[in-house]
Amino acid sequence: MASSNTQGSPSALKTIPGSYGLPVIGAVRDRLDFYYFQGQDKYFESRVEQYGSTVVRINVPPGPFMAKDPRVVAVLDAKSFPVLFDMDKVEKKNLFTGTYMPSTKLTGGYRVCAYLDPSEPTHAKVKQLLFSLLLSRKDEFIPTFRSNFTSLLAAVESELAKSGKADFNKLNDVTSFDFIGDAYFGVRPSATELGKGGPTKAAKWLIWQLHPLVTLGLPMFIEEPLLHTFHLPPFLVKGDYEALYKYYSTAGKQALDMAEDLGLSREEACHNLLFATTFNSYGGLKVLFPGLLANIAGAGEKLHERLVAEVRGAVAEAGGKVTLAALERMELTKSVVWESLRLDPPVKFQYGHAKKDLEIASHDGVFQVRKGEMLFGYQPCATKDARVFGATAKEFVPDRFVGEEGSKLLQYVYWSNGRETEDPSVDNKQCPGKNFVVLVGRLFVVELFLRYDAFTAEVGTDLLGTSVSFTGVTKATSGPGSE
Repeated sequence: MASSNTQGSPSALKTIPGSYGLPVIGAVRDRLDFYYFQGQDKYFESRVEQYGSTVVRINVPPGPFMAKDPRVVAVLDAKSFPVLFDMDKVEKKNLFTGTYMPSTKLTGGYRVCAYLDPSEPTHAKVKQLLFSLLLSRKDEFIPTFRSNFTSLLAAVESELAKSGKADFNKLNDVTSFDFIGDAYFGVRPSATELGKGGPTKAAKWLIWQLHPLVTLGLPMFIEEPLLHTFHLPPFLVKGDYEALYKYYSTAGKQALDMAEDLGLSREEACHNLLFATTFNSYGGLKVLFPGLLANIAGAGEKLHERLVAEVRGAVAEAGGKVTLAALERMELTKSVVWESLRLDPPVKFQYGHAKKDLEIASHDGVFQVRKGEMLFGYQPCATKDARVFGATAKEFVPDRFVGEEGSKLLQYVYWSNGRETEDPSVDNKQCPGKNFVVLVGRLFVVELFLRYDAFTAEVGTDLLGTSVSFTGVTKATSGPGSE
């Protein structure tokens, strides 16, 4: 793939096309295209079409006056994109949210792990803490998920009975927040002093960090100065953050003990735990489950029938229990989760500063990037690359990753900030919870089809992506879920 050792003479190198436009004016114009006139997908696709290249020079939001420099070299196909994962070629310091960085006042004064480059000593300590936490709690993931999401589906049925519709996103926000605390620490946030207000506090804190990259659907003349021009003041969410911190400092006592053994202070470790579990894990589930549900709903009853047969058959073979071994036998279920992550990755943008002069290969040429330039990838362009995924690249194909041929495509699934065929480590920036996310995605599908033979839903959009409301369910008539 992308390599600084690409064979060829200097004359074989192509000039990177594109334009940044006039200072300030060009970046503002592009930002308006990105948010209002074209939208994210069209913004990048139109530049690829305009310049005839999937490696282009463009501006990326937020631009003036939040970002020091909105100018990037965008890599927008499956072949060029993986350069962003190569720690020998790119630096990731302070680049989690890209060309701007939220105030550290939102994270207790610390640069948390997401903003650290692997070369920084604290990165390895924090990431090892997260690995240790996940390992220490692995036996709790299945029972805590089933307990929390059984309650969610019961609430769905209650709302359907009352009004004929059930807002999944609203229920998922509450349930996922409780599940994360229950799974990682054995303490549901709603059962503590934090109470039922945890998801609201977490959502406010998330918005304060992400507002330069979102649109609320308000008129442009309101959103531009409010969200995309200046940072929202951190003091307005200070109380919310302190309440979240208090929960993690108490519920996460065992994890904080592990952190001290790794050479981290309890305070720094707690801010990192809060960020990793609230921003990464909880924020990820707020995107993953609605997208997964919407894709399955849209695929219709034929897919539902296949999933019912696979899920209930594997669970029956396991003596009526949902086990890791049973999950591993559900090949279609796993493919459905991967396909949803391919189409709608929870984190769509990746960034890196070139550590040295690089030669980056796309499908159509080789381009030189100079040391210090910002590389940017819009993941949906790479994971919907028709040269890899064919004519159905933009469609939901449930069994895309089934079988030997399907498994070969997994190397092009990049949702975790790395290839699905690779593993996270302290030396890279791949999501430490990569396997956890795929596990809970499969568990979500299992819960649906142990309980229902089929369901229907309405799909829309919200602040973070997809919104879904159940409009009907057909309760299971046979198998483990019919009791």
